[in-house]
Amino acid sequence: MNDALRVALRDTGHTIESLAERVGVDPKTVSRWLLEDRIPHARHRLTAADTLQKNVSDIWPDISRRRALVWFRPWQEIEREATTLRWFEPNVLPGLLQTEAYARAVLTGGGLIPRSEVSRLVDHRMSRQLILHREEPPLLTAVLDEAVLRRPVGGPAVMREQLLALAEACAEPHIRIHVVPSTVGEYAGLNGPFIIATAPDHRIAGYLDNQLQGQVVSEQAEIAAILAAWENVRGETLSHWQSVDLIREVAQSWQ
Repeated sequence: MNDALRVALRDTGHTIESLAERVGVDPKTVSRWLLEDRIPHARHRLTAADTLQKNVSDIWPDISRRRALVWFRPWQEIEREATTLRWFEPNVLPGLLQTEAYARAVLTGGGLIPRSEVSRLVDHRMSRQLILHREEPPLLTAVLDEAVLRRPVGGPAVMREQLLALAEACAEPHIRIHVVPSTVGEYAGLNGPFIIATAPDHRIAGYLDNQLQGQVVSEQAEIAAILAAWENVRGETLSHWQSVDLIREVAQSWQ
């Protein structure tokens, strides 16, 4: 039984039925969350926690850790605690900004991940995004190659929904997007994606991704190299609002 959920229901005066109505699910679904300790979908967790005036982690502690790939856990701990995230992606949108349909298309593409695992990984990716909805979220600055906006991941409908959601996210004060236009030739971003996280104590860690698994880096020389790459890619970008205009323009082209 999920005792934390039971106590939250009692303390707020909510019932299984009233919580189900607020979240938009069947009461039987909420009963399963309560009695069988089932894990709700990420968006349902967020709505339920808000309704019960709790943090998601209070009701479903360590949920994303349980679902994370083992090799990803060290970075996820860093990401969860970060005060700032600087993220460069030349091929896909950052996971923290992906819609569910886009994430599913990315994880399904190529057929390398068993279908039985895709839903679990999509749910994990969606749950990570909750850090952007905290009372004190990290400052996320993402640099994207323009090719990311024009690659038909999942098809036109998925891309339109994704880019409109991305443009909407840019209205949040803690999210900044910059696009490297296609007119730029060679630049440091051609060497691959990376993320730079700054911790509350100002320590910096980096993350490099590849076909097998990610690598967390923290050595001074490695961090210096990643910071230099960041300065290079950031220097090639459009401004935030120019980038948002481009994102909206490309979104309309996905019909």
